[in-house]
Amino acid sequence: MNNLKFSKYLTMLFVSTIFITTALQAQSLKINPHTSTMVILGTTNVHNFETNVTQIAGELVLNASKQVQSFNLSVPVKSIKSKEKLMDTKTYEAFDADKNPNISFKLTEATGFKVTGPDVEATVTGNLTMAGATKKISFKAIGKSSKAGVYEFKGSIPLKMTDYKMKPPTAMMGMMKVGDAITLKYDVFLEGSPLTAQLDK
Repeated sequence: MNNLKFSKYLTMLFVSTIFITTALQAQSLKINPHTSTMVILGTTNVHNFETNVTQIAGELVLNASKQVQSFNLSVPVKSIKSKEKLMDTKTYEAFDADKNPNISFKLTEATGFKVTGPDVEATVTGNLTMAGATKKISFKAIGKSSKAGVYEFKGSIPLKMTDYKMKPPTAMMGMMKVGDAITLKYDVFLEGSPLTAQLDK
């Protein structure tokens, strides 16, 4: 084998080794959009309201030591639906949905990550982007593993629209006013491939 061929062989071997090592260490769990739910709870001066998020996408990456490497989540603004068309229209206006079509969260840090039997918990910090504005938030994520490769996380996150430069909606010529504070309630299922299931062993 001449030097050129040998050099190419070593390069291919090196790349293959890195690819295989990375695949074994970093495992992906994706949000199941069919079983996961998100609800936005809020108030007005007339009545409380509840809207549902009908589309959710995201991915959690763990290494072989069950440490969080990355997490991201995306929600199309126009997938937020209530039972009132006027409420939906006002919601999309508050987000300026045509200009800012997505809500996104990107993890920057996960601390206190613990796995005790089927139970999982961590303090999650990351950048939440809504209506074109980004703000760092932290919250405690508590969940469980119902079976190999499947994690369920439940919780709620308090938010304020004005923190994201959003103007709380009004209706009926200003007679109905939406409160600034809202709560995002989530029940998210993260599922991985059979290879990912090795993390539960």
